[in-house]
Amino acid sequence: MHPPLAGPVPAAAPPLSQRRLAVELVIVLLLSLGASALWSVLQFVDLSTRAAPIGEQQVALNPARSDRAWLDLSYQLTGIALDLVPVALVCWLLWRSRRPHLGALGIDAARPVRDTLSGALLVLVIGVPGIALYVVGRQLGLTVSVVPSPLDAEWFTVPVLLLSALRAGLTEEVIVIGYAFERLRRLGWGTARWGMWPIILAAAALRGVYHLYQGVPALFGNLAMGVLFGWLYARTGRLVPLVVAHTLIDVAVFVGYPWAFATFPQLFG
Repeated sequence: MHPPLAGPVPAAAPPLSQRRLAVELVIVLLLSLGASALWSVLQFVDLSTRAAPIGEQQVALNPARSDRAWLDLSYQLTGIALDLVPVALVCWLLWRSRRPHLGALGIDAARPVRDTLSGALLVLVIGVPGIALYVVGRQLGLTVSVVPSPLDAEWFTVPVLLLSALRAGLTEEVIVIGYAFERLRRLGWGTARWGMWPIILAAAALRGVYHLYQGVPALFGNLAMGVLFGWLYARTGRLVPLVVAHTLIDVAVFVGYPWAFATFPQLFG
């Protein structure tokens, strides 16, 4: 019999330094919504420097990727899956060996019904003012016309839109709220003097900037949404209601808005 192979005993992994935490945060954001913010700023500069006013320009919402149905579906599903990779990365980075495994992100299964109902109630607080802000922005010529794809374009259109809404809810809330809050706390942003407000405002500013491509009203509307969501998370430590609320709001935008756009074109066009 051969003796067991001997080797050095691996040392316990040292805690992450402040520098490594900061670099990790920047990398994760640049792989996800930080990159979206940069593209959004460039798109806003593009739109605002054209001859036509912003109010006369259009942005397509969930456009088709191909004129062939099977290829369009493949594009859409692949895009959704790839957009969720940073969410998987964040979950991996903050995974705990003990339950709740994603407790650092404010995710657990302790009260699913209450979290769902809280998220649904939050939709009324955010969704109705958001729609009003868009309509006012269109009337004032400060918001681009967001042109949705028709719901009857393909048999898979509505299911893909529902998946897209879930993708947006998971991506934005898990990364901008759960992950960013945890990392910024460890970087010392949640001081006793200012409390959680530096983190809340930073996350809300990022949320507003990556919606800037729709116009300045969208920037401020999403900034307000970010402040409310961040404040709620700081008070409750629960992320699931925010994911539910965001997903339902985007379901209304992705599915309800195309219906309203087609029914009342004089209001949204």
